[in-house]
Amino acid sequence: MTIAAFDGLLTRPGDPAYDAGRAVWNAMVDRRPALIARCASTADVVAALRYGRAAGLEIGVRGGGHSFLGLPVVEGGLLLDLSALNSVQVDPVSRRARVGGGALLGALDLASQRYGLATTAGNVSHTGVGGLTLGGGVGWLARAHALTCDNVTSYELVTANGAVLRVTETEHADLFWGLRGGGGSFGVVTAFEFRLHPVGTQALTVDLFYDLDDAGTALRGWRDLFADAPRQATPVARVGRREEYGGRPMASIGYVWVGDVEEGLRLLPSYEGIGKPAGQRVRELSYLDLQTESDDDERHARRRYCKGHYLQSLPDAAIDAFLAWDNNPGARLTLNGGAIGDVPDSATAYSHRDALVEFTTGDDWTDPGEDATRVAAARTYAAALEPYTSGSYVNTIADEDPAAVHRAYSPEKLARLHQLKDTYDPENVFNQTALKC
Repeated sequence: MTIAAFDGLLTRPGDPAYDAGRAVWNAMVDRRPALIARCASTADVVAALRYGRAAGLEIGVRGGGHSFLGLPVVEGGLLLDLSALNSVQVDPVSRRARVGGGALLGALDLASQRYGLATTAGNVSHTGVGGLTLGGGVGWLARAHALTCDNVTSYELVTANGAVLRVTETEHADLFWGLRGGGGSFGVVTAFEFRLHPVGTQALTVDLFYDLDDAGTALRGWRDLFADAPRQATPVARVGRREEYGGRPMASIGYVWVGDVEEGLRLLPSYEGIGKPAGQRVRELSYLDLQTESDDDERHARRRYCKGHYLQSLPDAAIDAFLAWDNNPGARLTLNGGAIGDVPDSATAYSHRDALVEFTTGDDWTDPGEDATRVAAARTYAAALEPYTSGSYVNTIADEDPAAVHRAYSPEKLARLHQLKDTYDPENVFNQTALKC
């Protein structure tokens, strides 16, 4: 089994590197592709894609491998592995970064921070740039500088028939719309170009901790601060067990700040007057440290499940449901708004720009025997907030359920995405995506 004009690495069942090559972030995924093609160039992607189509293989595309559903790993199919397409080139003068389709967020952050620059990126450095961006891309800079997909100026994309397209606001503009939040079902993105922003290298995190009995007042006070929250601040509330408080259930309110720390500390007095905290934590750290502090908690080789909702408002009843924590997975509420909402809803496939907050809950474990219990607990907890929700984020879909996609996109946007699919991939070659066209 060889591929003509292919310079990358081919791995088959039985090869020493095969099991590592098919492994993804979520250890619940255990599928065995017939062939893994680790592509070394865009030309390799074209060659492998043409081979796979001629051989009648289902095709999956992996960047960082952080999909909850592990969709790129196709049983008996061809896995296009982009991990070798990991270059990051930063031009500090034009404030642009050209990034390979298999690069990880940590590489983008590291290269950009040499110049005090950054673009919106997720909060786990071993996440793939491609998957995050194609689904929208939220992170600590989103309120100040919009979503990751809003900062893309161009894509290099290999279509289902092997054509290599440059996609921009003026070149294949219809596809440019769809790639900004519409997922990876239109082709293989082998390179991105991003706008970068002068954010400096400093960051600040503030958390005030409350016993659950005192937390309702605290979260209502935290909600009252939203209207005046500066865009550099991302207010966050959490609930879960805290080791520093003896492992007992606690809630917290606070914010993450990127930029001048002294300026960020000016917000602290408005938080310190809320409720009766059991304690507080204020940390000054680098932006790079902020972007990597969740890496160990989100490490590979653990079984994972997630549920997420967008809420257009945060009524008292939703706060009560958030705090009705009974040994559930940990959860978070994160303020949206700011620059996210500056972009017109019609400008991109990404939806729910009018959301006030995002709710996420997730769990991780190692014993397969716990799968049903862990998943059920997350679903039950998240279901309590559903009456107050307006939709969900495509990158948090962890269930192979068509209804989940309908929560991520409006009917009008779904119709437009399907039209794009008919134009650029009429034979549905790229069907291993959350959109499931």
